[in-house]
Order: sequence, then C-alpha cells, then structure tokens
Amino acid sequence: MRAEEPFLVRHADLVFALKTFAASMLALVIALAMDLPRPYWAMATVYITSQPLAGATSSKAFFRVMGTLVGATMTVALVPNLVEAPELLCLAIALWVGLCLYLSLLDGTPRSYVFMLAGYTVALIGFPSVSEPGAIFDTAVARLEEISLGIICASLVSTIIFPRSVAPAVANRVDTWLLDARRLSQVVLLRQGTNETRRGKRLKLATDIVEIDTLSTHLAYDHLTDRNAVTGLGEIRLRMLMLLPVIASLEDRLAALGEEALRRQPELKRLLEDLAQWIVSDVGARQPAERIRAMIAERQALLDDTASWERIITASLLSRLRELVDLSRDCRTLTEAIAESRNISSLDLAFHSEAGAAPVRHRDRGLALWSAAGAATAILICCAFWIGTGWPDGASAPMMAAVACSFFAAQDEPARFIRSFGLWSLVAIVVVAIYLFALVPAISHLEVLIVALAPTFLLYGFLIGRPATAGTGMALAANTATLLAIQSTYSADFASYANSAVAFFVGVLIAEIVTRIARGVGAEWIANRLVLSSWITIAVAAERRGKRDRAEFAGLMLHRLGLLVQRIAFLSESDRRDADSLVQLRIGINIIDLRRARYGLAAATIAVIDDMLDQLAIACRRYAGGGMPAELLTSVDRALAQAVKDPNDKAREDALIGLVGIRRGLFPDAAAYRPRAGESVAA
Repeated sequence: MRAEEPFLVRHADLVFALKTFAASMLALVIALAMDLPRPYWAMATVYITSQPLAGATSSKAFFRVMGTLVGATMTVALVPNLVEAPELLCLAIALWVGLCLYLSLLDGTPRSYVFMLAGYTVALIGFPSVSEPGAIFDTAVARLEEISLGIICASLVSTIIFPRSVAPAVANRVDTWLLDARRLSQVVLLRQGTNETRRGKRLKLATDIVEIDTLSTHLAYDHLTDRNAVTGLGEIRLRMLMLLPVIASLEDRLAALGEEALRRQPELKRLLEDLAQWIVSDVGARQPAERIRAMIAERQALLDDTASWERIITASLLSRLRELVDLSRDCRTLTEAIAESRNISSLDLAFHSEAGAAPVRHRDRGLALWSAAGAATAILICCAFWIGTGWPDGASAPMMAAVACSFFAAQDEPARFIRSFGLWSLVAIVVVAIYLFALVPAISHLEVLIVALAPTFLLYGFLIGRPATAGTGMALAANTATLLAIQSTYSADFASYANSAVAFFVGVLIAEIVTRIARGVGAEWIANRLVLSSWITIAVAAERRGKRDRAEFAGLMLHRLGLLVQRIAFLSESDRRDADSLVQLRIGINIIDLRRARYGLAAATIAVIDDMLDQLAIACRRYAGGGMPAELLTSVDRALAQAVKDPNDKAREDALIGLVGIRRGLFPDAAAYRPRAGESVAA
C-alpha cells in the first residue's frame, strides 16, 4: 500500500487480527462466566462472523442469528420425534440440509447464509445429541446463546474499535467504475484504441458491477453509513446497469456507420468530439447537459419510408447518445448530492427504473439441485458408516460432511475446495493436539491461556483479513476453536480426541468424494449453461413482447455476464465474441424498447413485428452455437420495411431503433438493410 495512506488503512489486516482476537477472547471469557456448556462456540463464532468491514460483519451476524434460530428450532422438532428411528432421523436431517443448501444457492446473495446455516446447524446440534435426545431443547438454546454471544462481541468490537464502514469502500469502487466508464465512452466516441482493448475494458466493467453489487448488500446493515448515501449509491447502481450496454451499442453503431459516413456528416463528427470532451470534463468545466441534448436534437432527422440504412443507423446512434448524456448527468448529480448530504428524492433525474432497485440475479436451479443432492448423499453415507460400525464418536463425520458440502457448493469445482479445507483441517487437528496435550495442562490461569492462544489466533485473524488467504484463515480458526473445546475444566482425553479427529476428517473426505461424483462438471459446463440461459431469457422477452423493465433485464444479464467473464476461457470463439460485445444484453434491451413503440403502431406493423419476435424466440431456444438462421434476418428486414412506413412518427422512430439494435446484435456482419428493391444504400 502507499506510504501516505493512514496507518489503519496500510495495516488493516493487522488491525483486523487484533480486533478479532480481542472479540473472541471477550466472548470466551463471558461464556465461561455464564457457565455455558460449550463456550468455545462463542469464540469460534467470532472468527466465522467477523469481516474487515463493519457493515459486512453486521450483516453476516444478523444472517447467522437468523439461520441458527431456524436451525435450532428444526432440530428441536426433529430429534425428539425421530430418535427412536435413527435411519429416519438421518434421512430427515440430510433432506433438510439439502433443501436449505438448494435455497441458499438459488438466493446467491449474502442473505443466502441464512438458508445455509439453517441447514447445517441441524447437523451440528442434532447428530451429537442423538445419545441425549431429552436434553435437545437445552442444547439448542445453549447453542443459540453461545452463537449470539459471539455475534454480539464481534459486532461491538467491529463497530466501536477503529470501525471500517462499507460505504467508503463502495463509494470508492463506484467512483473508480464511473471514471473507467467515462474513459471508455471517450475512447468509443473518438474511435480510439483497438477492439481488443475496448472489449477488455467492457468485460472488466461488467465484472466490477457484480462485485460492487455484492459489497453494496452490506450497506443496509452498516450503522456508520448515512441513509441518504445508501439511497444515492443504489440510484447510481441502476444507472451503471444501463450505462455499459449503452456504451457497447454506441460502439456498434459507429462501426456500422464507418469512417466514410462520418466524413460525409462533419456536424455529427463534431458532436461526437464535443460529447467525448464533455463526458470526461470536471463538473466546473462542463457545459450544461441541456446544451448537449439540444445539439443531439438538431442532428435528429425524421425517419420515413424513404430513409436510408445510414440515416436509420444515425438515428439509432443519436438516441443512444441521448441516453449516454442522461445517464452520465444523473451519475454526476447523484455523486455531488451524496458528497453534500443532500436529499436524493429531491433531485431532478432523467432516468427512472420501472421496477425500482431491480435486484435480479442469475439462478441455476439444476446446478443447485445437484449440489443439494450431493450434500444429502454425503450425509447419509456418513450416517450409514457411523450407525453400521457403532462408532461412539462417529457423529462428527455426518456433521462435517454437512458443513463441507454447504460451504463450498457455490464454487465451480467444490471438491477441490473441500480437499483444501480438509488439509487445513488436518493442520488444525495437529495444532489443537499440541495445545491440548502439551501446553494447556500446564496452564492454570485464564490470563495465561489467552496469552498462549494469542500467537496462533492472531495469525489466523491476519490470514482472514487478507482476501487471498481468507478461506485458509477461516478453516484454521473455526476448526481450531471448535476442536480445542475450551471449557471451565480441563478434561482432554487423547483416545477420545483421536476418535473425534478421525471422524472429523472422514466426514470431509466422504464429502469430497461424493461431491466429485455429483458435481463432476467444471467451469466449461457452467459457462455453456450461462450462455444458453441468456438466450432463453431473450426468448422469454421476445415471447412476452418485451414486457419487462430495462434495468431489471440489464441487472440479470450483467450479473450473468459477470459470472461468465470468470469462465470466458472455456467458451467457444463465437460465444466469447458475443460476451465481449454484450450482444445478448443489447438484443434483450432492444426487444424491451419495442414495447414502447408497439402500442402506438398500426395493426399491420404490430403483426409483422410480432411475427419477427416469435421467430426470434424460436431461434434463441434452439441456439446451439454459431450464427442465427438466415430466415430470421429476412424477418427482421421485413419488420424494418413495415416500420418505416408507419404513420406514427414517435412510435415509428422507437420501433426502428429497437429493430436496428436487434439486427446489429444478431447479424453484425450482414449486408446493409435495403429499404427498397434495387436501391443502393451506404452502410
């Protein structure tokens, strides 16, 4: 990090390690003072819950309390009623964990932690309690108290001692994103740089939107953040969703026009240069947005049945330029309002989403179902081994299988992460053995124990505070705290510890093997499913005549694109080119734009457009790679020919712009549209 940054920023990971250790020791001391049966769970919870940013800690804490409460309630309902039928109890717990994991994967937001925790909490409480079902209610209540105590300590320390708010992190990421978007806009408008350079910048912006969206989820739980800033950042996010496809559309329209056409239109070329300068200028040096809008309006020509392809493309370009101005102006206005703590609702904004926040995310139900089935199967295999062998300490096996399968199900290759988790768990087992049988027996005071624990757990906290090693630190901290099982009296027994450790590792091993079978597919399979899902989404939009909100559609497609970018190397060349150019996103938005025109068009025009949309939906559902059928291009051109003759000026222009976007997205290399037979029109 830069030397001029504050100490707390430069050494944020060290500060986080110290804060987390302090919170964990506070939780442990209070749990011991309250004589809770398993005080080490309070200590482990601090490490599981704590995040470098205060808002992330608070949100995870809230989700963990909710998940634990649901899981504890379900445990109380299941164990006493099914303890006489152990096979049925194991099946019920396995199905519950699978159901919760399925719901967690479908949610996909930080809120999914509620579902995941509700699932494996039943395994954590239920399996060890099978031998004492009568005490299940007390056990569940104690577990809830221990976890709640850990959460309270983690949240208090995070928000009181050198707190780090989520809002500045989100705001900085948003500012960087907007700056990069402005620079990309300038490069596109001036036709600078190579295609590969511009594509790389577009994909980076798409990925950053997904990361900002995930980080922004914690804002609502950040007590250090002004509510006005939360609202303002949400409004900026909406415009970010639309800004990226607008920039991609501008690049496409300029490519369709070509330099020769721009030379024939010097006023248009000058407009592009002025807008490129306006888009990156500082607020004080900027001319009013109204003047830029007036310049665009001056260039807008009437489209009729004599309009050439060049004129139609120019009209489409000018429409997207107008959107770029509106979105850019809104983002600047919102940024200023946040900085000055002004009321966001009082601002005069040009863009308004039809669906509010449009929090839409990609959901792969098939993949979620396979993951859930794998988790349930791994638990049942562990239970069969446990019950069949009569292993006294075997309850740890299905318990850890549930945890391992749940924690890593969202990864492309979960088995690889489960193996890593298992290996670090082995390290934790060795570390705990050293503590239990070499160090702790010689310690008789709590203060000395805290000093002895400090080096190990400070290291774990330091690892959690660094993104590259967060998973390793979490596995070490949670497993060490749990296996150490610190209580008010020392009662460690090597044979019992060895049995529990072996069962612990067996559960992780079985989870890896079953997951490798159930989720044998990798990133390539997931990438292809993402591509096909996007074509299906376009088909649905076409079948419904675009009856969707643009921001909602953009949110879904950009979230999917962000997931796809991580796996771009596994795509075919044509699919990679489509992802690079945001083709699917642009096509879908243009389909939605046709909605604004359909109700103002003549019946004959609507019939031709609807026929084209029906053919488009069929082609998208049948997509198997490669290009679209030539018959669809003929249908699009037929719709264009009918639309240019429609008597309603405004509806005609909207329809033509939407049809141009669909044609350019589906057939970028096709010859120029010819409005009349035999007429030669420049592309």
